[in-house]
Amino acid sequence: MLADQLDYIVGVDPHRDSHALAVVHLTSGAVVFESMIDANSDGYAQALKLVDKHADGRRAFAVEGTGSFGAGLTRFLTGQGERVLEVSRLRRERRSGGKTDALDAVRAARSVLGQQRPTTPRAGGERQALQALVAAREGAVNARRAGLCQLRDLLITTPEPLRSELRPPTRARLLQRLAATRPETRRDPELRGSVLALRSIARRVLQLTAEERELAREIETITRRLAPQLLDQPGVGPHAAAQLVLSWSHHGRICSEAAFARLAGAAPIPASSGQTIRHRLDRSGDRKLNRALHMILVTRKRTHPATIAYIERRIQEGKTRREANRCLKRYLARSLYRLLEHGAPAAT
Repeated sequence: MLADQLDYIVGVDPHRDSHALAVVHLTSGAVVFESMIDANSDGYAQALKLVDKHADGRRAFAVEGTGSFGAGLTRFLTGQGERVLEVSRLRRERRSGGKTDALDAVRAARSVLGQQRPTTPRAGGERQALQALVAAREGAVNARRAGLCQLRDLLITTPEPLRSELRPPTRARLLQRLAATRPETRRDPELRGSVLALRSIARRVLQLTAEERELAREIETITRRLAPQLLDQPGVGPHAAAQLVLSWSHHGRICSEAAFARLAGAAPIPASSGQTIRHRLDRSGDRKLNRALHMILVTRKRTHPATIAYIERRIQEGKTRREANRCLKRYLARSLYRLLEHGAPAAT
């Protein structure tokens, strides 16, 4: 138990401009010290000095929101060699007993006392860079999709004969043609406004396409450096591999393949009744990781002979196609976790 390893636990409730700290003594459970610090480098250094004064012994920091408002403090503490534990949101406790930043800091500290294997924060460095790149690419893809939808809608109401001229070209040629148009040569106000709008959207889509490709190249470069063994697997592309690395984070953070499957929403949940013995998929967990597993399976079911044969065999045994997919997703979570934790198997 964590209480057997430490003397003090420092709970932190982080916010944008300030963080609440609470030092809790593990043996007695008493709150030894409480304070507020600024959410900047000076505040982080001050927090460490206060903790050195009031928690001189074996200690750890329990930080809520290590990936958001608590990221700066987590990075500072890790660099100073402190042990940092990740605390999930404490919504249920807040409903009974009031809600203040100081109380949340105490609850953050006490929430990890009974855990046998507390969660550690996700890794920084290249993984954090990969997360920023993935978020930027996703934003570019969504904005590009919205621009193409706008372009399609405007083309429907574009005045003739321009509408008929713009229908035959392919999407790539249409975008290049619209980006090079000159609205000022049009005399009709309606036509000039329509051409100006089409040119603006076309240039925006082309710019977003270039951004997405640049980000995708950098994502693939970092992913190949962090986990090249993933890209050798059938159906695993750079973007799916990047999401796997982001969710897994680093060696030892996820204790077992079952925990990884639970995180991915691929753990089988009993759903039996009477003489019907079956399982269903878990609908919780990291949905982006679950989507990555789903897209890998979509590719494998189309191009991977072993996957196709497995599904057919399971269907012949009496399972539905959905149940076969559930089994496949659980197997995929197991195999990918082993690759992430131990690397590619040695050649024989």
